Amino acid sequence: MAILVAFATFGGIGFGRSLAALLWMTTILCAVLAVLRRERVFAASLNHWDEMIGYTALCCAVMGLIQRAGN
Repeated sequence: MAILVAFATFGGIGFGRSLAALLWMTTILCAVLAVLRRERVFAASLNHWDEMIGYTALCCAVMGLIQRAGN
């Protein structure tokens, strides 16, 4: 997460939009890795699917803050 925040700080389109884009790309990466590793969606242990859900929630929260700040 610290790496994403560091890259978003230097983004040319603003911190919030850069962070949202990076979180979205991380969400897609986690889904691809879960498919490639053939992980079960509802496994007993944490896996890439769970990580994808966490990053999706963060992305939605950031997008909500961006929209709220714009109004």
